[in-house]
Amino acid sequence: MTSVDTLIRGITNGGAPGEVCSTDLVEAPWNFDTGIPGYGPGSSMFDVIPLDAPLQGELPAEYRTASKDELHQRILAAKATLGDRVLMLGHFYQRDEVVQYADYVGDSFQLAVKAKASPEAEAIVFCGVHFMAETADLLTTPEQAVILPNLAAGCSMADMADIDSVEEAWEQLESIYGDLDARDETGRVPVIPVTYMNSAADLKGFCGRHGGIVCTSSNAATVLAWAFERGRRVLFFPDQHLGRNTAKAMGIPLEHMPMWNPRRALGGNDAATLEQAEVVLWNGFCSVHKRFSVAQIERAREQYPDVHVVVHPECPMPVVDAADSAGSTDFIVKAIQAAPPGSTFAIGTEINLVNRLAAEYPQHTIFCLDSVVCPCSTMYRIHPGYIAWALEALVGSAERPSEVLNRIRVSSDVAVPARVALERMLAAKPGEPVSV
Repeated sequence: MTSVDTLIRGITNGGAPGEVCSTDLVEAPWNFDTGIPGYGPGSSMFDVIPLDAPLQGELPAEYRTASKDELHQRILAAKATLGDRVLMLGHFYQRDEVVQYADYVGDSFQLAVKAKASPEAEAIVFCGVHFMAETADLLTTPEQAVILPNLAAGCSMADMADIDSVEEAWEQLESIYGDLDARDETGRVPVIPVTYMNSAADLKGFCGRHGGIVCTSSNAATVLAWAFERGRRVLFFPDQHLGRNTAKAMGIPLEHMPMWNPRRALGGNDAATLEQAEVVLWNGFCSVHKRFSVAQIERAREQYPDVHVVVHPECPMPVVDAADSAGSTDFIVKAIQAAPPGSTFAIGTEINLVNRLAAEYPQHTIFCLDSVVCPCSTMYRIHPGYIAWALEALVGSAERPSEVLNRIRVSSDVAVPARVALERMLAAKPGEPVSV
């Protein structure tokens, strides 16, 4: 299998056909760890990063200059030494050069569940992004250390909603709806906050404090139903597209789903619009899934009339409407696993997962809707060099005692309410009643 990393290098040096969204993708990620903060090349390269975004700092030279084979041997040796003391988790969107070392691969929800179910691991090396490592820290024991190999592996969508902006929005909504804790004759409050898993821990804590819940792309409909049992409206953040697509599928009209722009008074709405709202959508999005378009779907169908187009619900509504099906990364994987041999799939999600599925299921024709190779910028910040650095620090040596690097910790004042919202999420399984 040709990895996305190898494909990018081939395209950039002229050795392979195709197009990449940035030639900087061939650069080692540590070249972007110092200087002006940014998400790095890839789908989020033009997104504005917060001034207080975590910085990685310089990776030691021995890891920056080591060959691919040397890093490989050092990682294997460290893993063998550490054994079951360390659990390595890898997200579906990670490059193959990282996924090969993972003990478990999945989406953000699956990885959170795996972390919680692994109390025997002294350390969890989380090959994903910052909010995922925070969630693992929330769900594991205080004795377990959650490590993010590169602190600059954030998430531009998660950064589009911050605690100050959400609290300000909550105060403005209270000016419209009145006391947000007051229940009506049906026992419901004016609004319930729902945050997507792809958000910072303090936003999960906000939901926990205000009777809200966390959702995933696989249980969003179940979570919204839970919320509407308890509130007349939902404030959904940070991803407008998942919120809109899910609510629309539940029969909520678009005119009852106003957008909330945190830079404008009342989110850019008037009081009457907010009064009739059922779902208030935060103005956030995933830069990977924003790249997909109806035109891409039309081209796929012209080339393959029998193609099945499956996209992630973080895609814009017109894309989801034009696709044959939409669902989480786990949904996409299972759709391919269940398909009869010879099926053709055009997939609207991150290229590393699509490329891996094409290699794992050669009986099908599988390709990405977007012909331009443009991986998730922040997932791409994880590299074997950082993994070797983090693992060897755990092993230690005669000259250097064992050390936990890049530990992700959530403060207790945030963790307690965040766990409440997360436990509600974990109990919200599609097709099952939720009474938490």
